[in-house]
Amino acid sequence: MHAKTDSEVTSLAPSSPTRSPRRPVYYVQSPSRDSHDGEKTTTSFHSTPVISPMGSPPHSHSSMGRHSRESSSSRFSGSLKPGSRKISPNDAPSRGAHRKGNKQWKECDVIEEEGLLEDEEREQGLPRRCYVLAFVLGFFLLFSLFSLILWGASRSQKPKITMKSIRFEQFKIQAGSDFTGVATDMITMNSTVKMIYRNTGTFFGVHVTSTPLDISYAQITIASGTMKKFHQSRKSQRSLTVIVMGNKVPLYGSGASLSSSTGTTSLPVSLKLSFVVRSRAYVLGKLVKPKFYKKIECDVTFDPKKLNVPISLKKACTYD
Repeated sequence: MHAKTDSEVTSLAPSSPTRSPRRPVYYVQSPSRDSHDGEKTTTSFHSTPVISPMGSPPHSHSSMGRHSRESSSSRFSGSLKPGSRKISPNDAPSRGAHRKGNKQWKECDVIEEEGLLEDEEREQGLPRRCYVLAFVLGFFLLFSLFSLILWGASRSQKPKITMKSIRFEQFKIQAGSDFTGVATDMITMNSTVKMIYRNTGTFFGVHVTSTPLDISYAQITIASGTMKKFHQSRKSQRSLTVIVMGNKVPLYGSGASLSSSTGTTSLPVSLKLSFVVRSRAYVLGKLVKPKFYKKIECDVTFDPKKLNVPISLKKACTYD
């Protein structure tokens, strides 16, 4: 090889392939938004390497890969909200356990709520029964009070009976014998009794019955009559006529003073008329039905001279 001159050395020096110094890498920073709801967040800057067009060092590709990974990680970290933490794969089991725990707690809450609802329904069911029972008892108490008031008001409105007169159409005494064949005086009589029945009730009618009307002499019933049943409306009255008669009633020893040759007595005869009038009022159906009893006794004197003449009973009767 020939020796190089100084001029060649100087001319070749600039073009020699000696290692050139490392060229700088430029970074461009761009802002990124981390909020989706209009909230203010800290603006993070992402670094993007820009290689100079003049050239790049031999390890530029590795540096670019590293910087790109760093920029992507910085982007991911910038997108997280403040106060949030990064979730790692190791957190997955704990998250599943947390979900399972939440599910158990929810089931417990549902069971507790159902139990509370059942308790409330049970507590509310008792007062309802009490309300129904109180309503029924109150209704019966009010109804009983109302019925008692009606009963008390009706008791003061008793029927009134006024005896008018009695008339003897026949009064005959003759000798005879009873059904056993014993000889005795026999009496036959026929009479008519008149009276007035008045219902004083202002809001109820009455059903009226009576015991037989008996005319007795010396405690021996010598005539009897029956009054027919009837209904008397409120605040009304009616006249009643009852036929009282007896046919061949034995007198035994009591008729010795009454016998005569004419077949009739010549002396006045003291008689007694007695009976009981029963009145029943249906004020509130069959629930309130007051009863009224009136016992009537009249002292009657038969005068042979007043045959077929009405005898007044206005002052001859007592009413119990």
